[in-house]
Amino acid sequence: MAIAKLSPLPSTSCSPASKPPNIKPTKSPHCHAIPVKAFRNTVMSASNVVSAEQNRNGHIQAPPASTMAQSKELQEAYPGMTTLPVATAIAASTSSDGAELPSSLACSLLDRSSKKSVCLFYCAETEDLARRIAAESDTIELKSINWGTFADGFPNLFIQNAHGIRSQHVAFLASFSSPSVIFEQLSIIYALPRMFVASFTLVLPFFPTGTFERMEDEGDIATAFTLARIVSNIPISRGGPTSLVIFDIHALQERFYFGDNVLPCFESGIPLLKHRLHQLTDSTNISIAFPDEGAWKRFHNHLQHFPTIICTKVREGDKRIVRLKEGEATGRHVVIVDDLVQSGGTLIECQKVLQSHGALKVSAYATHGVFPAKSWEKFLPKDNGEQDFAYFWITDSCPLTVREVIGKPPFEVLSLAGSIAGALHI
Repeated sequence: MAIAKLSPLPSTSCSPASKPPNIKPTKSPHCHAIPVKAFRNTVMSASNVVSAEQNRNGHIQAPPASTMAQSKELQEAYPGMTTLPVATAIAASTSSDGAELPSSLACSLLDRSSKKSVCLFYCAETEDLARRIAAESDTIELKSINWGTFADGFPNLFIQNAHGIRSQHVAFLASFSSPSVIFEQLSIIYALPRMFVASFTLVLPFFPTGTFERMEDEGDIATAFTLARIVSNIPISRGGPTSLVIFDIHALQERFYFGDNVLPCFESGIPLLKHRLHQLTDSTNISIAFPDEGAWKRFHNHLQHFPTIICTKVREGDKRIVRLKEGEATGRHVVIVDDLVQSGGTLIECQKVLQSHGALKVSAYATHGVFPAKSWEKFLPKDNGEQDFAYFWITDSCPLTVREVIGKPPFEVLSLAGSIAGALHI
């Protein structure tokens, strides 16, 4: 399984006795100047003391957070300065008492301090993803909920250490995979903002009713609007409206289905796909195919540097047939891109059309691998002589699907963990 990870910060190997480089002090109107000796004396008492190293630009580079000393004492010594949860330790210096720390390091401390600490709750389905999110940032802490059930089948829920989240930034990682699990998660979602938290964020990677966003005949129910109304009734926290993080919602106009109690933040999994495509050995021979004009309108701006192929669906009697409308597939590795996949029938028809037009290989990407009734099995390698999909990339927005397809070619999972961790710090 391919999991997208944020690159770790470089580690330092300088000994505590080594002297830092002799750097001429600089000042910045946006950063505080810190006396080196006072800084050193403050942090030398901490258990983890490492020295900084000089980077190529002649500035001091902060070591990883895991090896940095706690900054509580530094904050007490300099109450007017905003610092990190952990601070860089300068082990030794020949500078005089009046010397100042380079402003680049002070700026680094200020920049990193802007990352707020987040208490992340999760449901049973999203536990694996929650742990990957927490691994992406040392400012995200996982919190627990007891998910029980009464004898009559209704949920028996308990938020552990509820007093401990007061004045904290709180988030909940949800998965509305079926109507049966929505009620118990909504019970938690409605309760958390009322616990005197500083702010509340709901992360709902997949908005499940997004494809039912309009009505074609009188009597049709646009359930995308229904779910949006339910989510819009989340209570306001002390910090204001709830932030709602959704990845690749089916139609961007659904932003306006939500009320004023929530602030929709629409993210995308396409950057993960682009990163993976550039890792392929044939990355210079890739074309992007869209299964219909709706997918082209949705994603073509994100993939403009790739040659584009557009397919279209036409009706012949009672059948809907996929045809190539625009683009050249001959000799190319063609990647079909869409926001979600259900039964997979359209993708399979697109694959056949592209191969008939000379495509060398065909792969597919969908941010949300829904695959009801194990329809993902259609994409497993076959022994009937038909050409298989080279790759099928999905994200971990649908955790139940991920558990089933993990380790099964042609499927690869691109994790949203890093993207979600970043969204929690907005």
